[in-house]
Amino acid sequence: MPDIVSLCLNALTLMSILMLVALGLAIIYGLMGIINLSHGEFVTIGAYTLFTVQAAGGSFWLALVVAPVVGYLLGTVLEIAVIRRLYDRPISTILATWGLSLILQQAIILTYGAAPRPVTAPFEASVQVFGITYPAYRLFLIVFAFAVMAACVLVFRKSPFGLDVRAVIQNAGMARALGVNAERVYRRAFASGAALAALAGVLIAPLVAVTALMGVNYLARSFFVVLVGGAGSIPGVIAGSAFVGGLESLLSTTVPITVAQASVLILAVVIVRFRPQGLVPA
Repeated sequence: MPDIVSLCLNALTLMSILMLVALGLAIIYGLMGIINLSHGEFVTIGAYTLFTVQAAGGSFWLALVVAPVVGYLLGTVLEIAVIRRLYDRPISTILATWGLSLILQQAIILTYGAAPRPVTAPFEASVQVFGITYPAYRLFLIVFAFAVMAACVLVFRKSPFGLDVRAVIQNAGMARALGVNAERVYRRAFASGAALAALAGVLIAPLVAVTALMGVNYLARSFFVVLVGGAGSIPGVIAGSAFVGGLESLLSTTVPITVAQASVLILAVVIVRFRPQGLVPA
């Protein structure tokens, strides 16, 4: 029983991490059709924001507020400077965002160096959960991730911005004819996706080594979460995260983690091949 509880909590932790990272990607890819290969670097930016804030004497909670703002502002700048010029050129977008990824990685290395940077979680205690001792921070991460997901669902279903986003997803031309500023919606959506990735970076940082390349580890899995769950679907992000995170956690108990990740990606490819609309279509 303790092993099962530990496995479920580990799976929920990984699912929560992938859900936050993939949520921003789902907004960008599902709405704009942009394959953003620099998305992982916004996760890295969030992690380094935490390091910077803590190095300056600030707290984890301050970084949790500052990082999404940094991600949003940088996402806005990149959308205006680069992305908006490439909406009708998908191959150029892939190359451009890959180039942005390399530029951001090198900028971080030049600024902070290549060595891992230390960050601390807001609390180090462990708590008893169904007969096992489990880190309190991981439980906080799980609860916080689902709270963010619930907030995003409310925004997309109840707010004027959410209505505009859904209108543009369904038919951008018709939305423009009805007075929706599609370009502004694109800009805000791209920036919001970047902000969510930066927020995820803060939450992930205490659990991993904070390096300039850390975001790369989440990029491919996040794309598969979006594709398996269903592009442009928030419930699809939850389903895709459960599939990728849960299966990877289960397999990693019996095989090396690299084999587990490769097996999950192969199964994801099979699902996408036979169900291209995803598990929960938009």
